[in-house]
Amino acid sequence: MSNHTHLVLHVNVQQALSWNTTEVLKRWHKVFKGTLLTKKYLSLAENELDTLSKSELLAIEQTTVIYRKRLMDISWFMRVLNEGIARQANKEDNCTGRFWEGRFKCQALLDEPALLACMAYVDLNPIRAKMATTPETSSYTSIKQRIHHAVNQTQPNTLKPFVGNPRKDRLNGIPFELKEYIELVEMTGRCIREDKAGHIDNNLPTLLDRLNIEPDNWLIMTKQFTKVFHGAVGNEHVLQNFSENLQLKRRPNLSSCRRLLA
Repeated sequence: MSNHTHLVLHVNVQQALSWNTTEVLKRWHKVFKGTLLTKKYLSLAENELDTLSKSELLAIEQTTVIYRKRLMDISWFMRVLNEGIARQANKEDNCTGRFWEGRFKCQALLDEPALLACMAYVDLNPIRAKMATTPETSSYTSIKQRIHHAVNQTQPNTLKPFVGNPRKDRLNGIPFELKEYIELVEMTGRCIREDKAGHIDNNLPTLLDRLNIEPDNWLIMTKQFTKVFHGAVGNEHVLQNFSENLQLKRRPNLSSCRRLLA
């Protein structure tokens, strides 16, 4: 958007833990310079690694642990993203100083309805702000990229793909059908426009039926996601588990989640 960004992220911890030292260092060096030792390590062929001393290997191992942790840390991701945008903006405006108003806000999406509602909320931002009239003409959105690729029967490799069956490949993609999601965003976009009567046709997409989301609740979530939710989002059961795992004394958003995601 013109003055803020929205991102829906998936942190694949298992994949990050499976990377070997070389994979971790290569990924880190795509963004940061690294150290002299990490550069030296990557410059060596596999059969040349034994030329490194034990102290050098130990230092590299310790550095890799730090880099791996940062590569799956949302705070580090946002730091790199926001610093880059801030530097570019200050350069264009020929000024210095703080660019962002404050620290980013993060919400955990604990189940499929929460994920779906948040994605639609983000994809429909330009339409709500009257910066676009249709999803396929809304600049800088994932839905525009997905529709453009869907015309050619493909999915953009820069975005998490839709994999269809929600019982399989959970870590490899979004557990919905791409066609259903596009139709759902299109229908929701018609309903949230101020010059339209806010209602949904009785011929609902199967996605809402499958996830047991009431049409009225769906409109509230996709119009006011960040207003009605201020922390982790999911149905009461997963919210309870999430709070217990983090040893939270209070369950955030309980009343809103119970009301909208029951």
